[in-house]
Amino acid sequence: MLNRKHVARGFTLVEILIVVVILGILAAIVIPQFTSASESAKSSSLVTQLQTIRSQLELYQVQHNGNYPTLVELNADWGVMTSETDVTGAILAGNPFGPYLQQPPANAFVTSVGDVNIDLAALGAGLGVFTANVGWGYDETTGSIKAMVPNTVDAASLNITNGSDHIVQAAP
Repeated sequence: MLNRKHVARGFTLVEILIVVVILGILAAIVIPQFTSASESAKSSSLVTQLQTIRSQLELYQVQHNGNYPTLVELNADWGVMTSETDVTGAILAGNPFGPYLQQPPANAFVTSVGDVNIDLAALGAGLGVFTANVGWGYDETTGSIKAMVPNTVDAASLNITNGSDHIVQAAP
């Protein structure tokens, strides 16, 4: 009987380099797709939030004698929308209307929201230009609300249906 020695061999350098190159190519293909998926998720979330806010603003208007909340009533924390109110819009616990929102909405494209995340000037009513930390623009006379997208984001690439109705691009 022949005595054969079985020598365990490892991978050669060439085999390891080929695997590393293949993994690098796959990573280069997959990583950009995750970035676009993230942007797509943010824009979908933004549209959903806008629909919710708009429907709740309409409900507020119906229950408050045809008046939308003023910017002062919304305040920095959306107070009148997250609290119970009476027909005049006064915030007191136990009043028959509200809350319309569980919490102030957050705009996913505005990463450094300061103490004010809603602004009247943002809709370009001749009152100035909004700053980069403002997430929402609101017109208290019509109840129109739009999301603010910083100028670092390509608003056209967000693929938001009827984009001009939903978002406003920030000024530099």
